[in-house]
Amino acid sequence: MRGRRFVLEEYRVPVSEEDQVKAGLAIHLIAARTGAHPSQMTGRGRMNPRAARPRWLAMYLSHVAYGWTMERVGHVFGVNRASVGAACRWVEDEREQRSIDDLMNDLEGCIQGLYQSPRLELPQ
Repeated sequence: MRGRRFVLEEYRVPVSEEDQVKAGLAIHLIAARTGAHPSQMTGRGRMNPRAARPRWLAMYLSHVAYGWTMERVGHVFGVNRASVGAACRWVEDEREQRSIDDLMNDLEGCIQGLYQSPRLELPQ
């Protein structure tokens, strides 16, 4: 097999549309409250530090509000479980600041309020 190259493609776990919607909600809620741009919080690889912290908040919010495992958060956000763990530890430390703690409590309550009420099925 001389001369042939094998290219390994990156494997990504399939993510359901519902999980994508939920992560998008967390991203947009964080964006609305912090002024970050949602498009800067998505994507793979190393991020601009200004976008990384809001993304960490969105990952943490997904973990606590939806009850997702860190592995599931990682799949949805396109990062590994260790990165999610680091993000969650950073947010937990930052929650010592009242403003961050209040923000996370407000947004967690907002998400739980949305998902605890019955789903409305609209006629097609």
